[in-house]
Amino acid sequence: MWKDIVVRPAEQNDYQAWRPLWDGYNAFYGRSGETALPEEITRQTWARFHDDAEPVNALVAEHQGRIIGLVHTVIHRSTTRLADVCYLQDLFTVPEARGQGVARELIKAVYQQAAARQCNRVYWQTHETNQTARALYDKVAENKGFIIYGLELPA
Repeated sequence: MWKDIVVRPAEQNDYQAWRPLWDGYNAFYGRSGETALPEEITRQTWARFHDDAEPVNALVAEHQGRIIGLVHTVIHRSTTRLADVCYLQDLFTVPEARGQGVARELIKAVYQQAAARQCNRVYWQTHETNQTARALYDKVAENKGFIIYGLELPA
């Protein structure tokens, strides 16, 4: 376990350190090279993190002044609850931080942030083949067994 990990909100001046992690996260899910997200999406996503009117948030994990992890969340309403819920959309750490407690600290910070915003649920999804992450997720949350369906709509 790494000591002295600080989890904090991403700041405007974190962009250069955040960007390689964002690109790594997207590459992990096959969004790189010809399939990379358009630059406009990355720019808009970063801008949304710093707009108080937006429901999206970014936290970063820092170790000895270096950003080594990120987590992005979306706070939204639910049809089955009175309180808002928190969707943990993106979670990524640099390879050398894996297995060192960084992702666990990021998830813990999301739980704290969600509770402070009166959310009564945090949830997320991962690919079924992501065994490394699932080993942690099984310790910090409950797999509810849902299967995710999606359809890309034309612009």
